Amino acid sequence: MTAFIDKLSAAWTANDSLLCVGLDPDMEKLPEQLQWEPNAVYTFCKEIIDATADLACAFKPQIAYFAALRAEEQLEAICTYLHENYPHIPIVLDAKRGDIGNTAEQYAREAFERYRADAVTVNPYMGFDSVAPYLEWKERSAIILCRTSNPGGSDLQFLKVDGQPLYQHVARLVADKWNTNGQCGLVVGATFPHELEQVRQIVGDMPLLVPGIGAQGGDIPATVAAGRTAAGSGMMINSSRAILYAKPAAGENYAQAARRVAQETRDAINRARAA
Repeated sequence: MTAFIDKLSAAWTANDSLLCVGLDPDMEKLPEQLQWEPNAVYTFCKEIIDATADLACAFKPQIAYFAALRAEEQLEAICTYLHENYPHIPIVLDAKRGDIGNTAEQYAREAFERYRADAVTVNPYMGFDSVAPYLEWKERSAIILCRTSNPGGSDLQFLKVDGQPLYQHVARLVADKWNTNGQCGLVVGATFPHELEQVRQIVGDMPLLVPGIGAQGGDIPATVAAGRTAAGSGMMINSSRAILYAKPAAGENYAQAARRVAQETRDAINRARAA
C-alpha cells in the first residue's frame, strides 16, 4: 500500500464519497468578477476546493489548462494550499505523460516534486519503460490509461491482442506485472460501463479513476454498479465542468453553485452504492 492508496482509502471513508472534483480552469468560463484578476486561476480553484473539500475523495487538476494560461505557478500554489489545508485529500495530477528514460524521470520529478501530487496519470503506449520512472517514487502512484471515456479510444483500445481487446491486455499487464508495490491505478471511462465491469473483474480492488459523468453524460448508477468493489468503493468518479461551471441559482455565487452540484453528484453516487 502506498501513501496515496492509504490517503484515498481514508478519504473514501471520511467524506463518504467516491467523487473526484476535477480542476480545469478556463478563463472564458470563469466568473466575470475574476476575469481581470492577476491570480484568477488560483482564486477560482481555491474557492472551488473550499466549497467541495468535504464532499470529495480527491482533487484532479488537469495540467494543460494551467499551462495554456501560463499558470503553472498558480497550480503549484493550489497544490500547496491543498497540502496545508486539506492534507487528507489526495491530489491526482492529470498529465497523461507517456515518454521514457530521462524524459520520463523529469516528468515524474515535475509531478511529485514541483506539484507534490500524490498520483499522476500516465500513458502506457511505450510500455513499462514509460511507467517505471513514476514507480520509483514508492509512496506515490501512477494512474495508467486503460479504457478511456472518449469515443475515439476504440480506434486502438479494441484491437485484439492474443484474442482479447487491448484495454483488457493493459489491465492484466498492470495488475499482474507492473503493480508489484501496489502503486498502480487505471483510468476507465464511465461512458463504457460494460468495459468498466470487465476491467474491475480483471484487476480486483485496484483503484480506478473514472471520468465521463457530468458533462460527458456517463450514467451514475451504471458506473457504480460496474466499477465498485465488494466494499462499495474502489473508484474516483470524476466530474469537472459540471461542477466548476454550475449555473448559480438565485442567491448563489459560483462556489455555492459548485458545492450544490458536487453534493448532488456525491449523493447520487451514494444512492447507487446503496442500491
